[in-house]
Amino acid sequence: MTAPIVHQPDPRLDLVFERVVDASAEHLWRGWTVAEQLKKWFTPAPWKTVDCEIDLRPGGRFRTVMRGPEGQEFDTVGCYLEIVPNRKLVWTGALGPGYRPRPAVAAAGSFVMTAIITLQPRDQGTLYTALVIHGDEESRKAHEKMGFHEGWGKALDQLLALA
Repeated sequence: MTAPIVHQPDPRLDLVFERVVDASAEHLWRGWTVAEQLKKWFTPAPWKTVDCEIDLRPGGRFRTVMRGPEGQEFDTVGCYLEIVPNRKLVWTGALGPGYRPRPAVAAAGSFVMTAIITLQPRDQGTLYTALVIHGDEESRKAHEKMGFHEGWGKALDQLLALA
């Protein structure tokens, strides 16, 4: 058996959101891995996640449809890369289901990313870490500018409110 890959964040390319929360890793895991739960919190209000597909296995489909307050929709599809129940979830938009490369996945004004969610139990809850890896500095800057830290924080607060 091989050791898991540990990604060292590169501040030029990656964004990190981290917080100790008063919730169990199991609760957070369920929010990330059950489609009906994810739809309730995944997109920071006033945006909504109106559809979600989760095929929770390496190479399995991860799809969300986000709807903005003016009715605009963003349909994103990717695949899971690594799954460690209640501890680690990795997915990417660079690949489709079955690890199929996706040609020209980044449209104008968007970017491709890989997300690594880790859940580490603590005495008083869980250390929740979202590491988002980008392919270039321009993509990282665009994601940060659109409100990465605020948006991921607001979404996490929505997930915690489901407890």
